[in-house]
Amino acid sequence: MKKKMEKALNKQVNAELYSSYLYLAMESYFQSISLSGCAKWMRGQVQEEMFHGMKIYDYVHERGGRVQFQAIAKPETQWESPLAAFEHILAHEEKVTELINDLIDVALEVRDHAAKAFLDWFIVEQVEEEATVGEIVDRLRLIGNDSSGLFLLDSELGKRVFTLPVK
Repeated sequence: MKKKMEKALNKQVNAELYSSYLYLAMESYFQSISLSGCAKWMRGQVQEEMFHGMKIYDYVHERGGRVQFQAIAKPETQWESPLAAFEHILAHEEKVTELINDLIDVALEVRDHAAKAFLDWFIVEQVEEEATVGEIVDRLRLIGNDSSGLFLLDSELGKRVFTLPVK
């Protein structure tokens, strides 16, 4: 693997681990305001982001590279409302999509077709992430200040079960 690709993938491992850390902070936030369904949904996100980071980690090693860890930034820990938290998530996932697009650009630039094929999975994943979070944001906006609607959504989100994707 070319060094430029390896360096870019290392940066993405850090970004995925940060995402996991951010979702863990959000899980704690939702626990603190007694929205255990939202907290459980966030725990699924923690696991998913760890899976993404490890998928890239394993790929780098499979290609003969080495993962070099960097410090993980401290995430925010407080939001003014559940809607604000999910809007933060949506913006974050849009940023992650940009990062994945940048990785694809590097793969094309250095003509690493194997990396490009590997990264295509993440493109599909990001479309799903943005759509899912976007729908939750839309529903929270519709709910507004209706606490019964919030509790119904919380109950629904609490039904999420994370399962590892098939390789």
